[in-house]
Amino acid sequence: MKLFMTFAAIFAGLSTSAAQSVSPVPFDEEIRKILIQRIDEAKQGVGIVVGVIEPSGRRIVSYGALAKGDKRPLDGNTVFEIGSISKVFTSLLMSDMVQRGELALNDPIAKYLPDGVKVPERGGRAITLKDLSTHTSGLPRLPTNMSPKDPANPYADYSVEQMYQFLSGYVLTRDIGAKYEYSNLGGGLLGHVLARRAGMDYEALVRSRITAPLKMSSTAITLSPELKSLLATGHNEKLVPVPNWDFPTLAGAGAIRSTANDLLDFIAVPLGYTTSPLAPSFDRMLSVRMPTGQPGVDVALAWHIFTSDGLIWHNGGTRGYRSFMGYDPKTRVGVVVLSNTATTLGVDDIGRHLLDKSAPVVPPDSPIFQPTKERKGTTIEPKQFDVYVGRYQATPEVLLTVSRDGMDFYAQLTGQQRVPVFPESERDFFFKVVDAQLTFQVDAQGRATAVVLHQLGRDQRLPKIEGEPEQAWFGHKQNPIDPKILDAYVGKYHQLNPDSIITVTNENGHLFMEVSPAPKIEVFPETARNFFLKVADAQSTFEVDAQGRATAVVLHSNGKDQRAPRID
Repeated sequence: MKLFMTFAAIFAGLSTSAAQSVSPVPFDEEIRKILIQRIDEAKQGVGIVVGVIEPSGRRIVSYGALAKGDKRPLDGNTVFEIGSISKVFTSLLMSDMVQRGELALNDPIAKYLPDGVKVPERGGRAITLKDLSTHTSGLPRLPTNMSPKDPANPYADYSVEQMYQFLSGYVLTRDIGAKYEYSNLGGGLLGHVLARRAGMDYEALVRSRITAPLKMSSTAITLSPELKSLLATGHNEKLVPVPNWDFPTLAGAGAIRSTANDLLDFIAVPLGYTTSPLAPSFDRMLSVRMPTGQPGVDVALAWHIFTSDGLIWHNGGTRGYRSFMGYDPKTRVGVVVLSNTATTLGVDDIGRHLLDKSAPVVPPDSPIFQPTKERKGTTIEPKQFDVYVGRYQATPEVLLTVSRDGMDFYAQLTGQQRVPVFPESERDFFFKVVDAQLTFQVDAQGRATAVVLHQLGRDQRLPKIEGEPEQAWFGHKQNPIDPKILDAYVGKYHQLNPDSIITVTNENGHLFMEVSPAPKIEVFPETARNFFLKVADAQSTFEVDAQGRATAVVLHSNGKDQRAPRID
């Protein structure tokens, strides 16, 4: 699941909507147009349901179908897998249990696990409930002993015993609380710990503490026959039906199924439209706030917050679904977007646009939506692949590890599962689980020097490394320059998109760029005129006159170069 809308996408210059209406949310006709474009023009969905709650009331806008070939329309009662939005439910349970005096945010999780489980510690610090909720526990995204028998249902056979075994043997690589790293393991473990404390299973706890009091009768993990009949069929990025996911152990990370109507009932509480004993627990979820390291995004208890406008949100994704839920405390508007198609982009841009009309919706002609090329595998000698085995560096903390197991070839990004790759030629390989490809580069002696990752219309070169990772970001290294040079770049630049102004500032020797409407982000020098992002594969080059004053900046992203002349 891709949690964040990337700055690189806005860096590439996407269009924004200029629609205005009395409501802060676009009219139903505009919302429907967005859904039609996403499904019919971009071919990035089968069915999407949007729910809006605002001072004037509620509304549901939908387009598409329950499944390909199924003529039944979608509505606010259609059931979807909501994926990681389940983590918001899990942290609300935790907050409610604090409200009831049953536990404290800073309780060590070991307090609620069996005596035989050795929870990793570091520097005399124990992992707490709050650490799991804020993704700062130091635990990885997924446990390394997770090897699903059925990759189409990867969480189904992961047991409590395996989770305990992993915890007891895992050595933390950094201090607890020092850094945000999104973790499905952490979210699932939190749900497991809370259920043990409550003396009931996770689904029963959610039902008794949240869905029953809020009368969310269509929200569950185990679906009744009636709810099964309302379940939208999930589809992968190629619009092919896929099976549903099961989470027997890590349910708190992503097991819940729900509807747009029920999720509107959920966010009606923090928006003040519904009076509920859960209101103080919702408030407590925002009492904790810390940076994620992702520009413009903080984390609270499960919720994420855009620092530029204060929007509170979470998204979700499983093999066949994408979801977004968010709200704006200032305008008292809440939005839910549910899709039964697991596209890489998801529906995050739609959800944020409905909360903030200045935020862009990715247009249907974006390179991101280009049709996936049908790829045919071939056979190569395993010894040829052995040349490629090793580690390739994307950032100082993200590596792509390439390995071989018998006749099978694999690639694994840091914090993610190992997945198979298939040869298309001796140097070109492709994934089947996602629309992405790898091209290996070799030197004159036939030794691998780098791999190029092709995904979302971008080509990212990852150099092969020996030993410890170097301090390089997408192949770019930060180098010292004279700080006085930075002042020559400060100013405003006009991007090709008429609505997009680039503002460059120098803050105590650090150069920042703000590509409206995105928040500002620091760029780092590689040379005196060339700068790069550390969070995405994007760079900028300043053009200067004879006096060294910048006259334009060229943005390099997604394989495109966009020149923005200076306007001040």
